Amino acid sequence: MTERKKTMQDYIASCPEYIRANVEQSAELTKPVVEEFMSGSFRTIWIIACGSSMNGSTCARAFVRRYLGVEVKIVAPFTFVTSENDIREDDMVVIVSQSGYSLNALEAADVVKSKGRRCIALTGDLESDLAKKCDVAANYGVGRETVGYVTRGVTTLALFFMLFAVEAGLASGKLTKEEADTLKEQLRSCADINEAAQKNWTSFYEKNFQALSGLTNAYVCGVGANIGTAMEGALKFGETVSIPTGAYEVEEYIHGPNIQMTPRYTVFLIEAGIGTERIRKIYDGTKIATPNAFLVTTDPDYTGDKIFNIPCSVPEEMTPLCILPFFQLTAWKLTDDLDRWNKHPLQRQMEKYVSSKSENYINSPFSEDTPGRR
Repeated sequence: MTERKKTMQDYIASCPEYIRANVEQSAELTKPVVEEFMSGSFRTIWIIACGSSMNGSTCARAFVRRYLGVEVKIVAPFTFVTSENDIREDDMVVIVSQSGYSLNALEAADVVKSKGRRCIALTGDLESDLAKKCDVAANYGVGRETVGYVTRGVTTLALFFMLFAVEAGLASGKLTKEEADTLKEQLRSCADINEAAQKNWTSFYEKNFQALSGLTNAYVCGVGANIGTAMEGALKFGETVSIPTGAYEVEEYIHGPNIQMTPRYTVFLIEAGIGTERIRKIYDGTKIATPNAFLVTTDPDYTGDKIFNIPCSVPEEMTPLCILPFFQLTAWKLTDDLDRWNKHPLQRQMEKYVSSKSENYINSPFSEDTPGRR
């Protein structure tokens, strides 16, 4: 009997299980990166990543800055290779590639090595080209995700960086054991919140299907940690539903991008406990221009037809772990309902002409996917 091929929905549904398991094995999972961090006096962590890996890193940036007390700089690999690679002695460099075979990540590692510096690979495959090229390699607990439109990879990557901050904070004395245990318990609770959000999403989607299925172009806007969530939401709508979608900081959205607004636009705003009053005012203002304005909020008491509530009391820096499934599920289901999985044949030709993976990718654990692997 042939095993059913897994879908985006399967990987989204598995996220709560992976959150619980990875929090449980936090010290072991993050050990290689924590040891590297403790080996120097690092003041800045450079994360070299693109696509969903960049978005997952961005989701975790506020957490790392707050609890580990270091600056976090996130740079796309091609930008790093061509123009922005002035790494210093007190910079720790982490290169992220879920597959471990992305050419741009491999080129970034070459640049780091050419400067006589060490680099860390974060990947789902410790036998990959990137893992072999870097000085330190760690699997961030993603498992095997063979659908190219990454979902579990984003959530587990964000969680890994948060757990790294907790374990490194504990090892360096920046956090007490009690503080670290409290943070891990809160991160563990994000699994329950993620699970509940997935369960509640179905009725919201069905109730708003008419508006959602008419998506022609969209904005996804957030602030704080949820800048990363907005970036990932926009990427997913573009990759799957195949519509132009922009990601913006909430206030930035009304400083130019809103000028082209018409009633045909769809806007998603994320509110997770910071900037609340201003975000809600912008939400109300957006409803003047378009009937297709949605708000995703962690406040259970602020309700409405196009408001999706994800009640949670964890620190704002953790909320991407709870909010990501809203955008992941919406992108998956719309693409399924609108039958948009097949892309233009010229796009396929383009992908063959401009390869983003090394030759060894064909035999990797991630090679059965569709476009989009980071």
